[in-house]
Amino acid sequence: MTTIVFFHAHPDDESSQTSGSMARASSEGHRVVVVYGTNGDHGEVPDDLAPGETLVDRRRKEAAASAKALGTHRIAWLDYVDSGMTGWEQNSDPASFLNADLDEAADRLVAILDEEDADIVTGYDWHGGYGHPDHIKVHQVLHRAAEKANRRPRVLEATMNRDAMRRMISLAPFEQREEFDPDGPADDGNPIGSLESEITWEVDVSAFIEQRRAAMQAHASQVTDIGMFMAMPPEVFTVMFGSEYYIEPGLPPGMRRGWFLDD
Repeated sequence: MTTIVFFHAHPDDESSQTSGSMARASSEGHRVVVVYGTNGDHGEVPDDLAPGETLVDRRRKEAAASAKALGTHRIAWLDYVDSGMTGWEQNSDPASFLNADLDEAADRLVAILDEEDADIVTGYDWHGGYGHPDHIKVHQVLHRAAEKANRRPRVLEATMNRDAMRRMISLAPFEQREEFDPDGPADDGNPIGSLESEITWEVDVSAFIEQRRAAMQAHASQVTDIGMFMAMPPEVFTVMFGSEYYIEPGLPPGMRRGWFLDD
């Protein structure tokens, strides 16, 4: 049995980034742990909050529902405040993940890695996939924590395949192509994701599409992102989310289609 810790910035990030790998690993008998850096305080606030219920309360419930759909064994929280998107006033909050001391944040993750005796820990690529400040912080904390853990885990960086996005968009109607340009500036001004030449693993998770969809549906409060994904026709959703991509620092360049747990 392999223990894999999936480290994400906010509740719902796991559903769109690594949920297929989480479901696949769990189905094979491996231990799956998800860690959230923040509580998702600045996500969308739903209209149906119960009296006394906060957005954080709701998002923790949604994270639990997602974990149930994926077979996740444990949920852990670093308990930092959501930093918001680049340029938001929340960026300056001293309690935000963005402003957390790197070693202190890494130590919070190390405590979980050591307790779990983790074999693998995943985070994000160098710019967090699309430049969100909390996602970039995940990358930084990921590597510092891996260095400080009692037993150094194998590190994987979840990313998005910019070349595959470009190919998919080229098949869309012309008016839709103008709506999204993967080579255009994302939240931090860099293009989204990574090139295939920079990616190590393309993981086939097409057999776990229903679990991926259920994990996304669990985060129903985040209407803008999740609603867009849920509106996709099943065949489009399968193409979009049938593969997941990871960079494994230290391995030779060149994307290989396979399952990193078979390596």
